[in-house]
Amino acid sequence: MSINLSDYERGADYPGDYAADLAALQDRLARIQVAHIVHKRRAIILFEGWDAAGKGGIIQRLTAQWDPRYFDVFPISAPTPEEKDKHFLWRFWQKLPLSGDIAVFDRSWYGRVLVERVEGFASESEWRRGYDEINEFEAQQRDCDTTLIKLFVHVTQEEQDERLRKRFEDPWKRWKTGAEDYRNRAKRAAYLEAMDEMFRITDTRWAPWTVIDGNDKKAARVAALTAIADQLEARVPMDPPPLDPELEQVVREALGAT
Repeated sequence: MSINLSDYERGADYPGDYAADLAALQDRLARIQVAHIVHKRRAIILFEGWDAAGKGGIIQRLTAQWDPRYFDVFPISAPTPEEKDKHFLWRFWQKLPLSGDIAVFDRSWYGRVLVERVEGFASESEWRRGYDEINEFEAQQRDCDTTLIKLFVHVTQEEQDERLRKRFEDPWKRWKTGAEDYRNRAKRAAYLEAMDEMFRITDTRWAPWTVIDGNDKKAARVAALTAIADQLEARVPMDPPPLDPELEQVVREALGAT
């Protein structure tokens, strides 16, 4: 079934108790991270979406209760000269998670078929070839038993404009934006065309896309964290490891536990 971004533009207010539901999700995600650690599983969570769609706010709440020793967040920007001199996937291979770790990508290898395509940073032959290269790269991750979760956070032009305006007017948020954010809005049609093709070709059975309606921030955060928790939980044993008899004996002797 094809993905149509216009299906994710309701922007309805979150109907429940946001604070309570968010706290419950974060507790659940904390247990899921422990399961990844003790069972030595690895996972990749990548975020794509419009500027000011709320990706950073989702990531902040996703990782709020995670042990920082076992996850990394990679904000992906323009490649360095060294990275440009290599295959475009090279810099992502360097960031793949170890066993027990979770890697979070704030933007990703999909830059090849989005910004690099629209802005002319890659030739047509390069970005068209990128589809097969990305699908094969993602299949390799799943073949290595890595959970791969792909989220796209969507907002309407009107909502994006309002958020960019607020960023510009707030001196403590202005650092998060730049001139390109405002220039790129004129290319929205080109980006939508690129996104449509991206979904059509890379929404695979081994690495499907999950689209989040980002027009209400609270609803988007709960929806994104729920989708992530569901997908992570489905691929890791959620039973705690058995108690080590030697550890039990030491604890009983040290603490007098019964």
